[in-house]
Amino acid sequence: MWTLEIPGWKNLEISDLVFDYNGTLSVDGKLIPGIAEKIIQLSQQFTLHVVTADTFGKAAQELENLPCSLTILSKDNQAEAKRDYVNKLGAEHCAAVGNGRNDHLMLAGAALGIVLLQAEGTAVVTLNNADVVCKTAIDAMDLFLQPKRLKATLRG
Repeated sequence: MWTLEIPGWKNLEISDLVFDYNGTLSVDGKLIPGIAEKIIQLSQQFTLHVVTADTFGKAAQELENLPCSLTILSKDNQAEAKRDYVNKLGAEHCAAVGNGRNDHLMLAGAALGIVLLQAEGTAVVTLNNADVVCKTAIDAMDLFLQPKRLKATLRG
């Protein structure tokens, strides 16, 4: 269990990282350069999950042989399905990363929600449900590898 005390905010105890795929780990269905390496690094400390609608149908191929689980959702009620996935894992021990409108409940429910502002853009409702905004997925992943960055961002 990864722990981080954030003065003036809360103490985090994170075991699971839950990522959206399209717009988060990928652009146009293709894994962003450097993401595979970060997934491998993070898997040493966390259980990694990718929960996606898989708009481009490439998630399984792109994530093949990487240490993460992949869940492809049906087209209906995606926001609720992502929230339910985090709740099933134990939301109090999850950090969630996403950018799309269907990520807003997942970010709101997780112990830590990180929204990204990459090529695909960010849904305003998701931005409003996040604890942290990062420019890229690499930046978000680095918060867990360099936790003093996260502490500096969230301390009160």
